[in-house]
Amino acid sequence: MSDRPAPRILVVDDDVDGLDVLKTRLVHAGYEVETAESAEKALARVKAFAPGLIVTDVRMSGMTGLELLTKIRASMTDVEVVVMTAHDDMQTAVSAMKSGAFDFLVKPVDPKAVQRLAERCFKERELAALEGTPEEAEVRPRSLLVGRDPSMIDIYKTIGALAGTRATVLIRGETGTGKEVIARAIHEHSQHATEPFIAVNCTALADTLLESELFGHVKGAFTGAAGARKGYFELAGRGTIFLDEIGDTSPDFQTKLLRVLQERGFYPVGGEAQRTTEARVIAATHQPIERLIEEGRFREDLYFRLKVVQIEVPPLRERRGDIEILAAAMLGRIREETHRDVRRISDDAMARLAAYDWPGNVRELENALIRAAIVARGTVIGADHLVLEDSHHPNGDLTLVSAIRRHVRLVFDRAGGDSALAAKLLGVTKKEVDRRLAESDD
Repeated sequence: MSDRPAPRILVVDDDVDGLDVLKTRLVHAGYEVETAESAEKALARVKAFAPGLIVTDVRMSGMTGLELLTKIRASMTDVEVVVMTAHDDMQTAVSAMKSGAFDFLVKPVDPKAVQRLAERCFKERELAALEGTPEEAEVRPRSLLVGRDPSMIDIYKTIGALAGTRATVLIRGETGTGKEVIARAIHEHSQHATEPFIAVNCTALADTLLESELFGHVKGAFTGAAGARKGYFELAGRGTIFLDEIGDTSPDFQTKLLRVLQERGFYPVGGEAQRTTEARVIAATHQPIERLIEEGRFREDLYFRLKVVQIEVPPLRERRGDIEILAAAMLGRIREETHRDVRRISDDAMARLAAYDWPGNVRELENALIRAAIVARGTVIGADHLVLEDSHHPNGDLTLVSAIRRHVRLVFDRAGGDSALAAKLLGVTKKEVDRRLAESDD
């Protein structure tokens, strides 16, 4: 600390012991600290004390910490607020960041972490004073993600911080980690949530068709183009275009997408008049983009345009503490889809889930629970209801085609031989299931 007056911090919590611990730590670090046991007392004290930082719990009797945050942001732009809570759901984190919180902490809070956060806060305040403060974003409560791992909390905070911006986002992570769910959360917490969210799987379409879907086409542009058609970039308005598996696109398409990001303009397939778009772009990939750039398969300039904000989604095996939370959260939807009254997962089943590596991540976890719900008798999923494939496959055919055949056969068997139900569980057509089953019988 310098010779200037000590920075002031107001700590708000109805946990008296917690207040004392934080106050002692912060005072020892050189801050001037006062405490309040409720949000109402904090509001009554804040003008006279004039803190530069308020650290507040969320769930307190009377006014909540989020309500305190909203009141502070509305009347005092020169005070930063850090929110802390033992209830680390996505909605709380996103709402806090959207409402202008400086940061979000999950209890139990390490006093050292609070001290480091205070140091960063006051250092950034000195710089922010020269640049002004960002606009507040409208709070629009939603709940789309589940997890308490620190990496997920960081993602929640990023979603909240993105709410008031139109920044392009690149989401990276293995297949099945929930990249589209995160993209939807960014859109639905944005200021343009009422506009369309359009998801496009870039690997599912040939180049010409992908360009036609995104940019539209004029009459006669290609065989079958009997009339002109607007593309998603035009139809999305100020909504969001989610480009999944962007790493699998061709250099030619990448060049055209780069033009959209640079100039906000594009040409319909076969067209000569440029059109414009206001849509936000969120892209996702499981590919190692840096390696693709080295190999000349992905444009480096497009990569930097896409990664204005980059979100890394961890694989499920790296956040095993979330498996139980995710599984419990999935049961409600599984009951609706399977019409089976499964209410809980036994301890031995949960132990199996926690020990498995989940190469297919969250998507594989949900599929495993759906299969278990189908075969379970009663309201409890037991360990014997789970079929978890050996991801190493030490023997036999290791090809992707073989793995798909085995999985289709497994789901078909667990669906009691009902190919229509198997198709629904797999998210494909009945015709596709029948074709895969015929292949496995050859």
